[in-house]
Amino acid sequence: MGYRGKVEEQARARELRAEGRTLAEIAGALGVSKSSVSLWVRDVEFTPSPRRTGAQRRPHPAHEAKLRQIEEMDADGVACLGALSEDAFLVAGVALYAGEGSKRDGAVKFANTDPRMIAFFCSWLRRFFDIDESRLRAKVYLHEGLDLDAAEEHWSGVTDIPRPQFAKAYRPEARSGLRHTKHEFGCAYVFYACAPTHRRIMGLVRALLTSGAIPG
Repeated sequence: MGYRGKVEEQARARELRAEGRTLAEIAGALGVSKSSVSLWVRDVEFTPSPRRTGAQRRPHPAHEAKLRQIEEMDADGVACLGALSEDAFLVAGVALYAGEGSKRDGAVKFANTDPRMIAFFCSWLRRFFDIDESRLRAKVYLHEGLDLDAAEEHWSGVTDIPRPQFAKAYRPEARSGLRHTKHEFGCAYVFYACAPTHRRIMGLVRALLTSGAIPG
């Protein structure tokens, strides 16, 4: 779906998982989100490492049980959904836009910090609507002190939108105590200034949310 990820970090994450490291430990070591780690290592067999002392003590058994259950549910989710059909993909995108997209008339706008959500939206938009790629735009919301070039390269890879089509980034001043590793690439905004496309999407959203579209 356009997201190419960080090959070296994915490989290192898999090595650490095979060594018995938890998702939280791997995320902290690599400076990425735990959700990204979970996606990268979901097929790596996990055996908790032996109890450690001091700052690297083994997590509480209840915490480990929670992590195992989350991984099992992730696997169940993949098994349940499988590969989306064309109709399911359309409806999933409509539901995503209903929750996260802009409802104001005039332009399609979607923003998120999760690259998987952004990549899904971009793939959906291109699949079901006649998009003029030269008019597709992106913008990064990134706190001061974080690497804007790296962030724009990241989101350009996720969206397949060339950097020359990125609008000027919004750089708010970093607040005291901000965890700079939490969203190192900030938030991406994807927008397409086309009123007919937005109205068609909103028509689908309204159809989805009407009682007639909900199974009895």
